[in-house]
Parts: sequence; C-alpha cells; structure tokens
Amino acid sequence: MRRRGAFGMAQPDRDPEWSTEDGQEEALPADATVDLAAERKAAGIDEVLASVDRELVGLAAVKTRIREIAALLLVDRLRERFGVSSSRPNLHMCFTGNPGTGKTTVAMRMGELLHRVGYLEQGHLVSVTRDDLVGQYVGHTAPKTKEVLKRAMGGVLFIDEAYYLYRAENERDYGQEAIEILLQVMENQRDDLVVILAGYTDRMDGFFTSNPGMSSRIAHHIDFPDYHLDELVKIAHLMLRQERYQLSCDAEETFRAHLQHRMHQPRFANARSVRNAMERARLRHASRLLDETNLCDREDLTRLEPADFGGNLTGAQE
Repeated sequence: MRRRGAFGMAQPDRDPEWSTEDGQEEALPADATVDLAAERKAAGIDEVLASVDRELVGLAAVKTRIREIAALLLVDRLRERFGVSSSRPNLHMCFTGNPGTGKTTVAMRMGELLHRVGYLEQGHLVSVTRDDLVGQYVGHTAPKTKEVLKRAMGGVLFIDEAYYLYRAENERDYGQEAIEILLQVMENQRDDLVVILAGYTDRMDGFFTSNPGMSSRIAHHIDFPDYHLDELVKIAHLMLRQERYQLSCDAEETFRAHLQHRMHQPRFANARSVRNAMERARLRHASRLLDETNLCDREDLTRLEPADFGGNLTGAQE
C-alpha cells in the first residue's frame, strides 16, 4: 500500500525491516519485554550518532539534542507496538549560528536518523535558499515552492538564511506567499516532511517576530556556537587526515597563530575558514616543492611547513 503525500505525491511504505506485510509493525502482548539495546542496534541509531561524532568536533549540546530526539522516537515506536498511543512529535527545527558551525551536516544526519527510526520515508536532504522558493513575478512563487516541497517530501527541507524569505520593506515581494505555503505544509504534512530553518541567531529572531505562525510550528531551536581555537585545530587535523597530509611541529604553531588572528577578523567562517586555509596551504606546498627541489620523498609530499601558510599571516584573508 502506498500513501498519498502532499500535492498528490505517492509515498513509499515504511521500512519492511520494521513492518509486517500490511505495513504495520507487529503488535506485542502487554506482558512482553523488549531489548532496548537490540532495538537500538536494529534501527541503526548508533551508526548515525557515531558518524556525527566522527564528522563534527565539539557541539556537545547539539549532539545531546540529537540523541534525545533519537531516544524519543525509538521509545514512541516501542510504545506503539504495545498499543500505547502517543501524538506524533513535531520535529520542525531552527538551527542558528554562524557559517561553518556544522548546521548542514547535522541536518543531513538528522534526515538519516529520522529515516532509520521510521519517522521519515526516505530521509534525504533538500537544501534551498530564497531563490529556490520565491518567484520574480505574479504566479511564479507558488509553483516554485511546491516543486521544492515535492522533491523534499519524505525527507528534510533545509532552508538556509530563511529570514530572506520575508522582506517587510518591499510590499511587492513574493516571499510571504512562499511562507504561507510552507506554513500549510508544515502543519498538515508533518508526517511526510521535516523543515529545518537556518541562519544567524539575531536575524532568525527577527524573522520569527515578524512571522509568529512560523515560530509556533518550530519545536526545536538549536544553537550552533562558534568553535574555540583548540576545536578548530582538531577540525584541521581531521581534514588533513582525510587528505593524507600532516603538519610539522613548526607548521602547527604557525597555523594556530594564523587561526587565532583570523578568528577576530570579518568573514571568519569557522570550519569553512579552516578548510579554505588547508586548501591554500596545499597549493603553496605543491608550488614550494616544484620551486625548491628536484627530489622528494613521501614525507616531503605529505608534510606541510610554516611557509605553506603564507609569509604575512597577520594580513591573511580568505
């Protein structure tokens, strides 16, 4: 059996691993017991949580909230099998914080997690901005917004810089039409879709003040703090291991000094700035090898030195 989702979209049945032939999970007698560890393993929750820990440094409060949501959904699922009904939790979310703090990565893993526990049919992520939702003339916005919603059904719709949907200073702006369609779907189709809004904290606060209907539909407000210096260095080492590079002792000191300076400059973007710095260092490293030597060994090819992070670090920009 296939359900009909928003705008007439056919939705696939629940994961057969958890379902009987008619799409319903097998009911349990009142005196039965369940092995929570086994249920958790079968759902694959630990795999998702482990991937979050591997991919993201720090963010303890964010990771705690993810674990809490996973626990709630697994327990609700088991309660249903005992015939104990509960209302379906609202999982629309708002992620606030500066660029490069892991919001998109967490949104991806959240979709995967919600699929594993049966809350979402597919769990894929559709990431959009205002330009994907709002048209430029009368009659253009509704089709654009509905098309995005169709692609996102069964998964997570991630709207970055969501505050740009609302432009009070422009009476002819069509962003409000997109908001109204989103509100309708967030209320009536929340079994089929989780919407995550993201952006700077202060601007999202202003957006919710201007759109109280949107604020009331957001159940989870999760803040992503900026990374500390030591966390940024850990992120750098994760990136370097993935690319099979390492820092010499002198290069690590140089890089820390570079980061400490950049953290207080405009346009610093946390992990994104770290990645940009690593990419520039790789470029300089390759150029240095070709300019300075004819013979090199494996260590030369994989070790970054202070010179690879530029000569005038205090003036470095992205």
